Amino acid sequence: MLNIGCHLSVTRGYCAMAEDALYTGSSCFQFFTRNPRGGAAKPIGGEDIAKFLELAKARGLNSFLAHAPYTINPCAAKPQVLEFARTTMADDLDRMEHLPGNLYNFHPGSHVGQGLERGIELIAETLNLVLKPDQTTTVLLETMAGKGTEVGSHFEELREIIDRTELSEKLGVCLDTCHIFDAGYDIAGDLDGVLTEFDRVIGLGRLRAIHLNDSKNPFTSHKDRHEVIGGGSLGLETFKRVINHPALRALPFYLETPNDLAGYKAEIELLRGLYDE
Repeated sequence: MLNIGCHLSVTRGYCAMAEDALYTGSSCFQFFTRNPRGGAAKPIGGEDIAKFLELAKARGLNSFLAHAPYTINPCAAKPQVLEFARTTMADDLDRMEHLPGNLYNFHPGSHVGQGLERGIELIAETLNLVLKPDQTTTVLLETMAGKGTEVGSHFEELREIIDRTELSEKLGVCLDTCHIFDAGYDIAGDLDGVLTEFDRVIGLGRLRAIHLNDSKNPFTSHKDRHEVIGGGSLGLETFKRVINHPALRALPFYLETPNDLAGYKAEIELLRGLYDE
């Protein structure tokens, strides 16, 4: 069965989030660890988590992907901004141990004029500070669109971060369909070729999750503006090929399209209908 879900808010609690996921027909889902534009996170209630895990097991929910807030920059030039990123990520990973064996995704960051090499160095330093040998969470580097001074729009950049991380066995990659298309990887015209390149540079064994997003902008635009499935430059046939590709079809897929819950429900039904059981 296609393992697909939407992006949800944790602000009302984990059980409420599970109910939203079930309404949309999700079998997996992504959520922000805290306000995506803020810093503080609500305390995790033991009863809420326990009930959530019980509900998830009973209803077949799996593969929970926590997304770091957009406000962090793991390769910031300003010391206070860099410290905020590292403190937030460390706290997030501690919190994720309440949901053992799941996934945590983050944007590698922007080097803000320091240069790509320095950006990669700082991201690896950040990971070396926050990763722990006994953690059960796999941390995912997200493929980026390459706007401004973003790090991570080329597979080689992610590979270099992985190589510089001491606990690299704790790392994986989340491939965002909008981002890599905007970055210049033609998944619409040559999906096999893109995946061959990914395997050569990073290794398909590192690929742990897919963000399913159409793009409002054309190929190589470096814009990062998500569109609903089939409503942008990638088109519906691209997503049919992505979800059915032998190298991808068993992975969890997460929608980050501009939708409400009803819109996510419709998209999930659409994509399930395109999946070859």
